[in-house]
Parts: sequence; C-alpha cells; structure tokens
Amino acid sequence: MLLLLGLCLGLSLCVGSQEEARSWGHSSEQVGLRVPRQVRLLQRLKTKPLMTEFSVKSTIISRYAFTTVSCKMLNRASEDQEIEFQMQIPAAAFITNFTMLIGDKVYQGEITEREKKSDDRVKEKRNKTTEENGEKGTEIFRASALIPSKDKAAFFLSYEELLQRRLGKYEHSISVRPQQLAGRLSVDVNILESAGIASLEVLPLHNSRHRGSGRGEDDSGPPPSTVINQNETFAHILFKPSVVQQAKIAQNGILGDFIIRYDVNREQSIGDIQVLNGYFVHYFAPKDLPPLPKNVVFVLDSSASMVGTKLRQTKDALFTILHDLRPQDRFSIIGFSNRIKVWKDHLISVTPDSVRDGKVYIHHMSPTGGTDINEALQTAIRLLNKYMAHSDSGDRSVSLIVFLTDGKPTVGETHTLKILNNTREAARGQVCIFTIGIGNDVDFRLLEKLSLENCGLTRRVHEEEDAGSQLIGFYDEIRTPLLSDIRVDYPPSSVVQATKTLFPNYFNGSEIIIAGKLVDRKLDHLHVEVTASNSKKFIILKTDVPVGPQKVGKDVLGSPRPEGDGEGDANHIERLWSYLTTKELLSSWLQSDDGLEKEQLRQQAQALAMSYRFLTPFTSMKLRGPSPRTDGLEEAHGMSAAMGPEPVVQSVRGAGTQPGPSLEKPYQPRIKISKTSVDGDPHFVVDFPLSGLTVCFNIDGEPGDILRLVSDHMHSGVTVNGELIGAPAPPNGHKKQRTYFRTITILVNKPERSYLEVTPSRVILDGGDRLVLPCNQSVVVGSRGLEVSVSANANVTVTIQGSIAFVILIHLYKKPAPFQRHHLGFYIAKSEGLSSNCHGLLGQFLNQDARLTEDAAGSSQNLTHPPLLQVGEGPEAVLTVKGHRVPVVWKQRKIYNGEEQIDCWFARNNAAKLIDGEYKDYLASHPFDTEMTLGRGTSREL
Repeated sequence: MLLLLGLCLGLSLCVGSQEEARSWGHSSEQVGLRVPRQVRLLQRLKTKPLMTEFSVKSTIISRYAFTTVSCKMLNRASEDQEIEFQMQIPAAAFITNFTMLIGDKVYQGEITEREKKSDDRVKEKRNKTTEENGEKGTEIFRASALIPSKDKAAFFLSYEELLQRRLGKYEHSISVRPQQLAGRLSVDVNILESAGIASLEVLPLHNSRHRGSGRGEDDSGPPPSTVINQNETFAHILFKPSVVQQAKIAQNGILGDFIIRYDVNREQSIGDIQVLNGYFVHYFAPKDLPPLPKNVVFVLDSSASMVGTKLRQTKDALFTILHDLRPQDRFSIIGFSNRIKVWKDHLISVTPDSVRDGKVYIHHMSPTGGTDINEALQTAIRLLNKYMAHSDSGDRSVSLIVFLTDGKPTVGETHTLKILNNTREAARGQVCIFTIGIGNDVDFRLLEKLSLENCGLTRRVHEEEDAGSQLIGFYDEIRTPLLSDIRVDYPPSSVVQATKTLFPNYFNGSEIIIAGKLVDRKLDHLHVEVTASNSKKFIILKTDVPVGPQKVGKDVLGSPRPEGDGEGDANHIERLWSYLTTKELLSSWLQSDDGLEKEQLRQQAQALAMSYRFLTPFTSMKLRGPSPRTDGLEEAHGMSAAMGPEPVVQSVRGAGTQPGPSLEKPYQPRIKISKTSVDGDPHFVVDFPLSGLTVCFNIDGEPGDILRLVSDHMHSGVTVNGELIGAPAPPNGHKKQRTYFRTITILVNKPERSYLEVTPSRVILDGGDRLVLPCNQSVVVGSRGLEVSVSANANVTVTIQGSIAFVILIHLYKKPAPFQRHHLGFYIAKSEGLSSNCHGLLGQFLNQDARLTEDAAGSSQNLTHPPLLQVGEGPEAVLTVKGHRVPVVWKQRKIYNGEEQIDCWFARNNAAKLIDGEYKDYLASHPFDTEMTLGRGTSREL
C-alpha cells in the first residue's frame, strides 16, 4: 500500500523520502482524449472520494489549546484511488500525533529524532511550500494514501498551541476547509478559564483568499447553527451545520476559519499564578497604567518592487498610524531604496503640523532603485540613539523601529549575517525592531531574526489582501507601551527551569507568560517580585501568591472519564511549560551564531520535543504500521482533544508501540505472577504456597484513603501505597458505595531513590530524570536497577533489582456504568528481595504460612480443597496465621482481569483478627508516605 505523508510547517519538518516529497499534492487524472468533456465531468463527480465526516474537537485550558481533527473518507470508485487529507494549522502550533486508518489497517505516527545533516535542505523546501500554500499565520499539513476500491479511510491529527493575547483578546482559529460538502461536519470547542471568562465572541467565517467565494463572511455574528453555552469559568461552542447549511455558505464546501475570541478577568496587579502537580504558570497583564512615551522611526521600503498596490496601501496605513501618535511621542520617517531618504535628521514632537508634514513626505515617495536594508536600519538606529543621548535621563520612553519591506537586500551590505551583526551592535538592546514583510518575495527569515534579536515582533502581509488594515492592526499591538525593562523574580529555592523572566516592553492588550517547575510540590505560597519602569517612576510589585493545588474535573472537560479519576488527565500546565521552553530554545537556536552553543541548543530542544512528542525542526514523524485495527480506536482519538494527549517518553527500548488506544485487551503479563494481590472493589487475595491455602478479604475504605500495601522501607527500601476512588453501588447492591484503586505509588530507595506513580492513563517515573509514559503505548524503560514495562492498555510491570516484581493491571471501560471506574489491580509477582520485616496489608503475609485447624462444628475434614460450591456458600473454618485464630468461610473470587476464578478462605469484617492491628492503622498521609507503625521499625520521609 502506498503511503505519502507531507508536512509543511513553520516549526516542523517535511516527512518521508525525497521521492515521496516530490509526489505531494493531488495526482492528475489521465483521461482519454476522445471522451467528451461532459462525460469526464460526470465520471469525476461519480468517483470523487466522498467525505463522510469532518470534525474538530478543541479544549482550551488556561489559554493552552489541545486540538484534534478527524476526517473520514470513502472511495466510491471501482478502482484504487489516492485520497488526500489537508489541514491548515496555526504556525505557532506543535503537531503531537497523526494516525491513518486505511480499511482495517492502522498507521500510527511516531515522533523521532531528525538527522542533523538534513535540517537546511528540508527547511528550504518547507519555506517554499509554505509561501505558496499557507494562509496568513498558518502552515499546511498534508497526507495522502492509496485507498482500495469501495474502502474507507480515516485521518486523525492532533496539535497544541499556547494562545497569545493581542489587542486585549485571545484568538483561537480553526481551519474548516473540507473542500466538499461533508456528510457530518462539526467544530466542538470547550474553554476552561479558572480566572473567569470576561468576554466571548464567535466571529463570522473568515473565508480563504485562495479558494471559493463563500458568502458568509460579511454576515454579522457567529456562523449559522452555532450554539454557545457559557457560565463564569466555562464555555462550550458547537458549530454543526447540516449539508444544506454548508451549501448555503459555500457550494463546494465550507472554506474558512472558525474564529473564537475571548478574554479573562484580571484582579491581581501582579498577575494570575496557577499550579498543578509541581508546575506553575504566571500570567502578567497589568492594566489601568499611563502609557509610556514612545520614540518611533518608520522605515519604509520605496524600491521599484513596491510599485502599485503595495506602496499605495502602505502609505494609506501610515497616514492612519501618524494620526494615532500621542502628543508625548516623538517620531521620524525614513524611505529607502538604493539611497536612504531621511525626512528629518532628528526626532520630531507630535503636533498637528508635524503629522501633516510627515504625511506630505510619505505621499511624495516614489518607487525606484534597489533595496539597502542594512543602511536603512543603521540610519534609523542612529536617529534614536542620538535622541536618547541628549534627552532628559528621567524620561522613561520606549524606542521602536517599524520596518516595512517587500524584498531582499540587493544594495550595499547584502550578507544576512553581517546585516544582523551590524544591527545588533548598533541597537545594543536599547532599540526594539518590529518588522513587516509584504508579499511572497520578502526574506522573511532575515526579518524574523532581526526582530528576535532586537526585542521585537514580525508579521507577514500578503499583498493580495488588504495590506493597509493589516499594517494598522499590527501597529495597534504596539501603539501603547505601558511598562519597560520588566523583570520577574521567584526565589531560586522554590522555582527551577523557569522560562524567560526578562522582558524589554509590555504593550497594552498583550500578556507576559512565564512557566516553571516548583522545587516543593507542597509549597503553600510562592513569593513573586516584579520590577519595571513606567513613565516617570520605577515600579516594584511584591507579594506571596497562594498556590494551592488545582484539579480539572470531568464536567469541565467533557471527558468520558468518571468523576474522581481526574488524576489521569494530562497536566496542561506541564504541557504549557514544555511548549514555552521548546519555543524559547528554538528561538535561541535561531539567533545563535556560535557553533558550539547552537549545537547545545539543538540537542536541548530535540530532547524536550521528543519527551513531549512535539514535531519541531529537530524531530520528524514516521508512520508505523500497518497494524490490525482495534475496537475503540476512533472513539479514543475522538476524545483525545478533550482529555489532552499524553506525553511520550524520550528514550525507549524494546518498544512495540501499539496502533493506538484499545480499551479491551487480553491480559498478557511479561512474567508469571502469584495470586497475592488486590483488585476490584478492592478484594485482597493472599497465597500461601507451602500449605496450598489461599485467603481473601475486603477492605471497605473511603474515597481518598491511601492504603499501605507493601511497607519495607527500612530494609529493602520499597514502599507501595494505593489511593482509593469511590463510585455508587450497583442497583440492588448491599453496599452504599464501591471503591477502587485509581493510583498505585511505589517508592524505591535503594540504590538510589525513585518515585513511581501509576494511573490508568499514565506512569510517572521521577528519579534522576522525570519521565511520563502513556499507558496506551507499549514501552520499556530502565535504569539504576529499576525497570518499568508498559503493555498498552493492559498492565504495567515494575521490576526492582531483579528480585522484586509487581504487576499492575489496567482496567478500562468503553462506556462505564455509573458504578464503574477506570481502575488498577496490584499483583505481587516476585518477592524474594523483600525482607522478613516487610509489612503492609499484603506485605505482612509474604514470609508467613497459614493452616486450617477446624471447621465451625469442630470436624476434622480436609478443608484445603472442599467440594465446589455456589459462590458465597461454603463451610466455615478457623484459620491460624501469625498466631491469630481467624474465622473464615469458603468463597470463590475472580482475579487477573476477571479471567480466572480462584477458591479462597474469606475473612470477614475488614479482615479483623487476620491483619495486624485494624484497618485505620494502614492509612497513609500521602501517596509516598513510608511510615509503618505496625512493623518493627518506624520511619517517615519523602
């Protein structure tokens, strides 16, 4: 089967061989010359692949967006046919997953390291493709496959992005371009903002400049069939047009962007800090501050290539911008081609007369000559430096260059690296350069680096569009500086690996975002200091911000996970931190000219992208397969956007990755395990191999209880705890509620300390490095005597020093009943390495034996293997274990994922008389609590 996968992304690399890359795009149909045109048209209409479904699910949690696109196609032709899936994604987004279903075969995308030697070659191809095909601020993802006749295909694409605040709003844009009328079409967006949603609007469909002539763009309000539900902190937007409604918007299918704009409430002047599982994010967007004066030089390309519409629209935009300058601002204008034309040799105060004179000067600019970018920038920087050197030292103003060009350097200094060095040395960090590239011939990489290295921003303007309004919109983002020289400090003892904390300027309507890790997850307050300059004064903000843990629940995310299982959800703040950190590493790599530093940055960015499964310039995506299709795959992909995709470990060995989440799998343990276990409600089973007896008991705990299962911290250095969740009892049940294990935590203290946390959705291994393993993919990792093996959606095997092994079964439900919860079962596979002093609800029996002494009537019949009886029935007896005499009754239990039935002697009343002490003695205070008061030693530590 032929598979073609192409990625054309601003921060991603094209995938596949060169031969595959050359064959991207639609294949042309070969038709005999004698076939009439009308017949050919009918043939194409009849055999064109049919799109049965196009759906997008997006969940935004605290400005961080998880998006999954699903597209299902049918090949109606009588012969095999190539089908192409194409999706525009935001340029700032990282693709995290791609999967194709072709008939009953699954092709799973896998993020891998990209070879360093191929970087430049692929980037050049990517940039060219992007310029030809990408919308403003977007890149194109393409994948195509040869589909057998009358067969189906499905494509699933996931990506993530951090929304940026511009002009006081966050904007989430989703490309809806199925290129034909879809049988089912939907866009489903959930927004959760704990700070509160201050405003929300859904814009009319913004149609593409390249395709179609949709009529919905000029209508006010959201597109037809859009439903919005909203409360203080949550919003749900559903766009689900029928085929008839789609046809009214565009006959050839909806072609446009579905855009949501919103903002959040802001109370604290120092910003909003959110914390989850050891990671934090700090949003800083102060308001109600007086604007700073700005010194701005407008540098306008007037070379011959600007002739016509480009120069006219640029002039009109500058006329509007000049009128917007404030009285306290100062400005000048430079036109450049092969000569540099300066309006005034110094900055001018803003007055009605100076604005009028500036407009006249711009009006008389005429396009001619080449493009001397280097000298134009040098002249603008000299003007600003001259003013700053002679201005009042108390004047805390912001110096900006707004630089507009449509081409590449052709006159004077034309070497890119030299232009960048000259500009950086002249600006000395005191001048911020904002660049605008007009049209398709511009050297956008140069403009991007000029802005990155000089505290500015860059934008691309397509000349076919209304360039004037785009220029005004870009200027609006920087027209009101409120703060300069911003520094955000956290105590080094509390915060590590924080993203950038120094910012040259803060503009009204934007936002500063910082993320990092907390040294102590139990931290109650985080001390924050913000220093900045504002107008004539120096501002210092200090406060201790409460950082209590936050959880995201089922109702907010629309996730099918049941209540109480929220620990399995992806940590969106950790994902946000990894996203920001990766972006900053890529930016630093782009700016660096030092070979050694550049290589170190490349390695750091690549390692982080591999850990969190981001497609970047240093990673690539390969399709793995084909694998047999498994039930529940489409359902699982459909809900991945709501739950947030899980990160994948960076280094794996022996990884037999499954084709995707499967909610029903046969149990296939890696090693033989004993019956000694706790599973289900929870039901405890203890196997005594010497006597051939099996004993079972129940512990009726409360949701939130943490039970000590194995406690051998002082000797072998191993502790196992399990946390309970609750569920209603089944109808007509005798219990008030059920309880299950949602988390199993293992602390290994020898030879080095490692923390292991297992939930039904992921495994977190925190030792020398922190690894997060999704439970829906098979993987084996190991170091320092500890091995963790995940069998996709089946079990997790933990082996310690080769002499201790635990198997944790994963119980998942496609459609859980109210009394069911995704949960875990814990089985002891090997216990030779545990000491004779081992304790805990299971551990206390590992080095013991048991014997039956008598039945209730005193008879001496053989009770080790009594006759098979009905469940819940059987003779009573007295069991002797550890010197205790325990009344027991014969029962039958199911273990090993409910696939094996065992006979056991059951101890009633929460195992009274069977276990040392009572149930409450086995409650831990936190998941990694090692205190055990019933054994010989007591200890308590993390």
